[in-house]
Parts: sequence; C-alpha cells; structure tokens
Amino acid sequence: MTRTFLQPDDLHDLVSDQFGSDRRLAALDRLTGGTKKGVYRLRLDDRTTVMLYVWAAGENYWPPSPAVPDDPFTDASGADLFAAAHAALTGAGVRVPHLLMIDRDGRHLDADIALVEDAGALRLEALVEHDPAAAVTPLSALGDALRRMHTAFGPHFGKVAAIARGEASQTRRTEDVIVDRALGHLDAAAARDARLADAHHRVGAHVRHLRSAVTPREEYGLVHGELGPDHVLVTPAGEAVMIDFEGLTYFDVEWDHAWLQMRFGETYPALRPVALDPHRLALYRYAQTLSLIDGPLRIADTDFPDRKWMLDLAEWNITKALAAI
Repeated sequence: MTRTFLQPDDLHDLVSDQFGSDRRLAALDRLTGGTKKGVYRLRLDDRTTVMLYVWAAGENYWPPSPAVPDDPFTDASGADLFAAAHAALTGAGVRVPHLLMIDRDGRHLDADIALVEDAGALRLEALVEHDPAAAVTPLSALGDALRRMHTAFGPHFGKVAAIARGEASQTRRTEDVIVDRALGHLDAAAARDARLADAHHRVGAHVRHLRSAVTPREEYGLVHGELGPDHVLVTPAGEAVMIDFEGLTYFDVEWDHAWLQMRFGETYPALRPVALDPHRLALYRYAQTLSLIDGPLRIADTDFPDRKWMLDLAEWNITKALAAI
C-alpha cells in the first residue's frame, strides 16, 4: 500500500484547538520503530513538546492473520484499548504518560488520535546498556509498578477494555489458549521456513509436553503483554514511564515475566518479581519464542522499512525454538 504520513499542515486546527490560536507548530517529527500506530513529536513555537498517537490503517504495518478466538493478545491496538488501559494503569499507580486529549470521533483527523505528555526520548533500554548505574533507580521504580500490576487481580482473563464492558465469558484455561496460539504461530512459520516445517511435529509435541506440567489456576493480574526496556521511558527525575500498553490484559503474570526475562536479561532480578509458577513460565516462554518467529516473518513480507531487523529476530528465535527440542 502507499503510505502517507502526517504533515505539519494537517495539524493546524488540532494545535489551535488544544493550545490556543497564539501558538504554532514549529516542527513535526515522526518517530520510527512502531508497527501498529503512528507516534509523532509536536514541537511548538514556545519550545514545549507533546506526543501525538495516531491509529490509522496507513500507520499499521501488520497484515491480517488467523487468530485464536479467545486469545486476548490479538489486535492489541486502538484508541479504545489505549483509553481503557491508561485508566487501569493510572488506577493501579503505574506511571504512564499523562493523557491530554483523546479523539475517537474524527474531529481533527480521519483517524483516532491521542495527545499525551512528552516523557522524553530516553528509553530504559539505552540506559541499561550505556549507564547501568543510572538505570538502578528506574529499574527499581519499574519493579514497584510491576508488582502493583501483578497483584491487581481480576475475576476473568481478557483485555481490560473487554472486561470493563462485561464481555468476559471464557470457559477455557489460559494455558490452553496459549497452546492454541503457539501452534498457530508454528503452522504459519513452518509455511515460511523449511527447518520448522521439518521439525513441525517435534515442536508441537514439545509445546504439548510443556502444557502437561501446568496445573489449573484462576488468578489474573494486569499484564502489559510485551514489556521490554524499549517500552519504558526514563524522565530526568528517574521515573520509569510505561508506554505501548494498548494490549493491557488480565492474564497470568507469567506471560509478562517470560517477556521480561527475555528482554531484560541480566538486569531482570533488579525488578524483584512476584512469585511465579515455573511450569507456566516455561510454556509461555516457548510460546513467545514461536510468536517471535511468525510475527517478524509476516511483517517482513510487507513494506516495513527495517525488514532485515525482523528477519534477524526471526532467525534468532528459530535457533532457540529448535535448540529446545
């Protein structure tokens, strides 16, 4: 598809309406790296900045794909999900960018949008890599936030927005949803990679073996979904600001910790995690490995600008998936 991104002239009315007719947009920067929504930094003529989120077809690089019907991590993008997740995280005492305005009625653009606080450009990922001493405070703050999330329990699993609408009617166990999700990722990835096609039966058997060790449990905390150090901004005061949380879900907290262990590596213990079920964690870790093969291979088939990065990510996880069997 031909993608057109926002230009400064597109935002004249929005800036005037939100900040007054005496203020002007001095510069508009579209941040790279996102795959589901557009993220723009608005620089005003008084040197203040704000962030603009845009949920539009032209900003979403993900192609349609089959999904498990009750998988709560499917289609984790949209202004409604953002608003519900923002409210839930704020209510749980988690630091997120302050919400200045949300428009789901197309008053300003032909898309859903939100204006939020600009919490800065420094990501925890960069701080951990280049200045570990300075990362101690935000890592501790993030650990505090995660414990608040992971002990904020709900009676059902599902997207926060769906739970708020009373749409929780699940009869299955969470681990069975994840098994179906993992096997779906395996099927899709095997169609693109001969090594996985050859190992399809063994990989599927390994998923089911991991599932067999998981015992029933119905305790669902607030889960980000794919939390890594690139989804945490660090303010000059050392605050850890969580972003990209549209997928916020009531689910097994092991799902978050599988991502956290993978993404934070040696710094993971600094988060001081809650008690976890090792069998559930092992299943979810392997399921995420399969997801990180299928997803990157699918998006690499689109016009996503950093195709090589996606292919390298898939290759890394193919090696992990095959090593486990």
